[in-house]
Amino acid sequence: MRFYTARIHDQEEILVGFTQGDRGYRLSLLARLMPQLAFADMNGLIMGWNGAIKGALEHLADNEDVLSAAAVSISEVELCAPIVHPRQDVVCLGINYDAHAQEAGRFSGEAFGGERPYTIYFSKRVNRATATNETVPSYKGLVDSLDYECELGVVLGRDCKSVTKEQAGEYVFGYTIINDISARNLQTRHKQWYLGKSLDGFTPMGPCIVTADEIGDEQALDISCTVNGQLRQSSNTKYMIQTVCGAISELSQGMTLQAGTIIATGTPAGVGMGMQPPTFLKTGDEIVCQIEKIGILRNVIG
Repeated sequence: MRFYTARIHDQEEILVGFTQGDRGYRLSLLARLMPQLAFADMNGLIMGWNGAIKGALEHLADNEDVLSAAAVSISEVELCAPIVHPRQDVVCLGINYDAHAQEAGRFSGEAFGGERPYTIYFSKRVNRATATNETVPSYKGLVDSLDYECELGVVLGRDCKSVTKEQAGEYVFGYTIINDISARNLQTRHKQWYLGKSLDGFTPMGPCIVTADEIGDEQALDISCTVNGQLRQSSNTKYMIQTVCGAISELSQGMTLQAGTIIATGTPAGVGMGMQPPTFLKTGDEIVCQIEKIGILRNVIG
């Protein structure tokens, strides 16, 4: 299943899609027949997700008479980020593809070089996640090196503590696309990455969350990014240094990962700072991030 958040009649609503097509169904209308489907927002759905909810939706999937009254065209509604207001900061993995590690080190050996025997984790403040097709602010006068990073986003569906790699997949609700927009001058100036990653508007996310059962092997997904139609990033999640399940297990050894936790799993090579010479985003640039089985996340720099 695929879950969207859309603005309809000035209200944010959850849409459910049963295929990868353009058809979605308003959960608020379906809940009139099945009250157990009534959730205030995506965080509520994720925290309330269980086998009974999944079964109720699967039952409805074959009932065209019921679905038709709740149907909308995804391309004709205003999509929001699937999780508009994350419950906590997004947990991010840094330098998690070998080729990206090499290009980052060339850009700034002080900030990105050196040996990395352990996974790099950092957090990204997100007051409000940016939707697909929404403008990303450029912060002229503050940011002089705006960059993109297409990443697989993981959304946990259950509280998670002290789990093994083998257990970790059971805690995943689904997957989305995240563009980890970065101000490289702030990121390198402050000797850590929090400020340069956390300005308002710097977390485009979407277009939806695809449930884990529909994704299958999360370590075998093509991932790419274009800027103004030019292919910049092209890789596959099999090249991650730390895997999704490895990261969940490692993080959970010392902290509780709550349901709704979002993990951004790092970006492959091809970012602007890795180009020769470095080529950063400017007003009017269009960034399109794409991950197999999930879809397209598109944004323009304002």
